[in-house]
Amino acid sequence: MALLSSSLDCARDWGECLLNLAFPWPESAEADPVRIEKPYCQQCGEPFPAMEKQSHDFLCYNCVDQKWYFQWARAGYRTEGQVLEAVIGFKYRDEYYQLGRLTEWLVETFDQHCAQEKWDALVPVPLFHRRRRERGFNQAYELASGLGKARKITTWDCLYRYRETQSQARLERITRWENMKGAFKMKAGFDVRGKNLLIVDDVLTTGATVNACAQALTQAGAGRLAVLTIARS
Repeated sequence: MALLSSSLDCARDWGECLLNLAFPWPESAEADPVRIEKPYCQQCGEPFPAMEKQSHDFLCYNCVDQKWYFQWARAGYRTEGQVLEAVIGFKYRDEYYQLGRLTEWLVETFDQHCAQEKWDALVPVPLFHRRRRERGFNQAYELASGLGKARKITTWDCLYRYRETQSQARLERITRWENMKGAFKMKAGFDVRGKNLLIVDDVLTTGATVNACAQALTQAGAGRLAVLTIARS
């Protein structure tokens, strides 16, 4: 039964990855990284190439009526080509060597969007304890630690996933937000009151997960909150 359970868990993980990240055809896997440039939504960072003549900041249609607990989210690249391959390889294929390349992209994105501000700590998005045990690591924590070492910022693993949520990959946008409500809580021993914190993850899709993290931090009294990821789906 243990072997069957492990096989099913592995199949589930791959299924989530295929659905959520739109796994490309093999011939596109080595396509050059596609950098996200303006114009993009000032809140969630979603790019809108068709609005290239837009001369001022704007909110996308998904952000206008949404309750956000962070000030902004930024990503460096689209989730495709080499970036997607590296993310998948690191999380699901035991290609731990991909961490170096992923960290370089994250540091580059930090320098572009975040270096001009002072951050008290980096906060990685946590995994549910069972998923963390199965995978052997939390990719967001590894990335945050790498960025923290490169830019001399402490990493606070101060959140935990209070409940296991249904796979986001199988849910529509609105349902994703409902699915993540109340999913995160503060760990004991951390005082985030008044602190400027940068929430770190590998990929941002709808923003539901990082917003739930930001909500938990806000309720604990955190100061300025923002989100940084390598890629944007």
